[in-house]
Amino acid sequence: MKSVEFLIIDPQNDFCHHQGALFVPGADKDAARLANLIRRLGKQIADIHITLDSHHLVDIAHPIFWVDSAGKHPAPFTLISKDDVTGGKWRTYNPAFMKRAIDYVTTLETNKRYMLCIWPPHCLIGSWGHNVCDHVYKAVTEWEESEFGIVDYVTKGSNLWTEHYSAVQADVPDATDPGTSLNIRLIEILQKAQVIALSGEALSHCVANTVRDIANNFGEENIKKMVLLTDTTSSVPGFEKMGEDFLKEMTGRGMQVCESTKFNP
Repeated sequence: MKSVEFLIIDPQNDFCHHQGALFVPGADKDAARLANLIRRLGKQIADIHITLDSHHLVDIAHPIFWVDSAGKHPAPFTLISKDDVTGGKWRTYNPAFMKRAIDYVTTLETNKRYMLCIWPPHCLIGSWGHNVCDHVYKAVTEWEESEFGIVDYVTKGSNLWTEHYSAVQADVPDATDPGTSLNIRLIEILQKAQVIALSGEALSHCVANTVRDIANNFGEENIKKMVLLTDTTSSVPGFEKMGEDFLKEMTGRGMQVCESTKFNP
């Protein structure tokens, strides 16, 4: 048997509970299956790393940040392009933020990873929605008690100037904020693992970008140690193709996929 490093992306109430601000359909059942697996593996788990989306209300990807010519905020899931900003369709609520916002959407367009998407305010620091959902929290706490282990909580997203889908680096790193730069510590820990079990929400966004960024800084041989637990992650509705494209891309690079009930490292 091989020991397992768990990397669980954003298993938080706002994603995993149907009263959450950004509930991902199926995430509640994903979390229950993940909890069952953690209990089943027990001593085989070497470490558990849990990432936490951690936002302020004022955030470049929240409605409050932007207004149109009539002073109205964008609806959630509005996509904002560079042309939308430079052409005057959207402007920052605080005029002093305008230049930096233009630089941001320009860089996003250059990176060609995502267009700026306006999300419902979610995982606000200090809120119920920011907490780890009960299924996962209870399971990892039991693991800590039985194995005298310490869950490694990795926060991301508190910088209001950039989206931070990936747990290991922001979409546009801020030179003044080390927390937005590449998380070399986590990558180096995972490189030493025998097996890396991947789970969390959402497959289309935070899971996809976290895994891609780790893989791109990993070396191709290490990608083969990654196992995505397919029944413990779901895509944001409307973005399912992005999740499918991610799976096709990463399995093509050697990542394995497995259902949690069949996972026996």
